[in-house]
Amino acid sequence: MTTALEMSRKSMVASEAKDRDGWLALFAEDAVVEDPVGPSFIDPEGAGQRGKAAIAAFYDNVISQSERIRFTIHRSIECGDEVANIGEITITLPGNQSATVPICNIYRVNAEGLLVSLRSFWEHDKLQFSEG
Repeated sequence: MTTALEMSRKSMVASEAKDRDGWLALFAEDAVVEDPVGPSFIDPEGAGQRGKAAIAAFYDNVISQSERIRFTIHRSIECGDEVANIGEITITLPGNQSATVPICNIYRVNAEGLLVSLRSFWEHDKLQFSEG
């Protein structure tokens, strides 16, 4: 079986490569993406993106809007069918403005090795902006 750590790495590689179809293929039909966890400007209700159609819309409306995404993972902690990746993400926005924020991303896989949950913990007020 594919581990959560392996799938988390595939998810990050696909995100960085801007590979929409590859990223979506990692998720089970009933998967949930919470990015960030809880109510936010992205998800005011804090319910997450539930199911592949909602996850695809999240990709189209959020992930695809960046010019570049880079993950820096300092530590991964595996436990059962989950992994917590702790580090930071840097997103380059149109106009060459970059935003970096500490993250803890928790991925869970099902028996088929597909992602059923991606929970991204980060704080909007901790975003650090810079040029380039």
